[in-house]
Amino acid sequence: MDTLTVDQAAALLHIHPRRVRGLARAGKLPAVRVGRRWLFHRDRLEAMLGTATETRTLGLEVLSARNHLRGRIRSLALDGLMAEVTLDVSGQPLVAIITRRSAERLALRVGDEVLAVIKSTEIMVAKS
Repeated sequence: MDTLTVDQAAALLHIHPRRVRGLARAGKLPAVRVGRRWLFHRDRLEAMLGTATETRTLGLEVLSARNHLRGRIRSLALDGLMAEVTLDVSGQPLVAIITRRSAERLALRVGDEVLAVIKSTEIMVAKS
C-alpha cells in the first residue's frame, strides 16, 4: 500500500500542506497520525478525487490540470489550422477548439473515447 506524506498529499490534491493537515485533523481526509506526522493512503485520496484511475490509464498522472471529463467525440470539424472537437460528456456537449496538428497527432476520430482536460479558460483533449 502506497502511503504519502503531507507534502505529497498536498501535491496530489493541489492544495497547501497546511490545509491538508487541517483537513486530516478534522477527519475530512483519510489519514493516520504516526507520532507527529500524518500519513495518507494514496488509493483513498485518489478515490476521493474520482479521476486518478482514469487519468493514470492515459498516462496523465503528472498533469497539473485537476479537472478531467471523460467523453466521446461526437463530431470533429477540421478547417485550416484549427479543429473543432465536440464531445459528448454524460449526455452534455462540450466543444474544444484545438490546432489541426494536435487533432491529427492524436489521430482523433468520431466515436473515440477521450478526456477533456480543463485548466483555467482552456480545454485540452487527451487520448490514450
